[in-house]
Amino acid sequence: MSATPGPAADDARRDAASAAPVPPAPESAAPEAPAPVVVPPARRRRLVATLVALAAITLVLDQATKAWALAGLDEGVRHPVLGDLLGLQLLFNPGAALGLATGTTWLLTVVAITVVVVIIRVARRLGSTGWTIALGLLLGGALGNLVDRLIRDPGVFMGHVVDFIAYGDLFVGNVADIAIVAAAGLLMLLSLLGVRLDGTRERREDAAEQADDATLPADGAPAATPEDGRRDG
Repeated sequence: MSATPGPAADDARRDAASAAPVPPAPESAAPEAPAPVVVPPARRRRLVATLVALAAITLVLDQATKAWALAGLDEGVRHPVLGDLLGLQLLFNPGAALGLATGTTWLLTVVAITVVVVIIRVARRLGSTGWTIALGLLLGGALGNLVDRLIRDPGVFMGHVVDFIAYGDLFVGNVADIAIVAAAGLLMLLSLLGVRLDGTRERREDAAEQADDATLPADGAPAATPEDGRRDG
């Protein structure tokens, strides 16, 4: 006949169970990165051709208007077009817009070259018409002012940019500057709309789901709230 276990045996079993190691909760699997978007080669070629054409048109228009200004305007003499709001005034700018960085012409040349190289590299991933237009304008504007830095006096990399469009008493610019400003505005709009370079869009629903997932602990259970604590108490 076996002996009936007493209270002491029950206590021993409970102590042993509580002392047993608890297996760690399985870690939640990391979210898989979205697969890269592959732009069809035919569409990419069309977009790259559009970018190059737009940049070429901007460059030619910029240099043609600068040649006209050099031939028909006297330096420093203002010719009103819309009263005091808009005029024509030939100036040679060694710096950036608004007369900034006049002592670092070589640095502005390096920046322009860098912009051109970056645009050429990212053009391989183009899938958006809006980005194509923006980058085409930016490339044409950068090249327009870069040509002046390379070929005009006082020398290579130090050339002064030809400006002739006077905006009130604020500053004097050129066609390349207009293209650059238009490109910057379009890029800001595309960013606000969530349009990516490859033509895809950022969805707010995806961002909200990612934020919700970030608030969950590793075991996937919802985090406790103060109300839950009061109900449990």
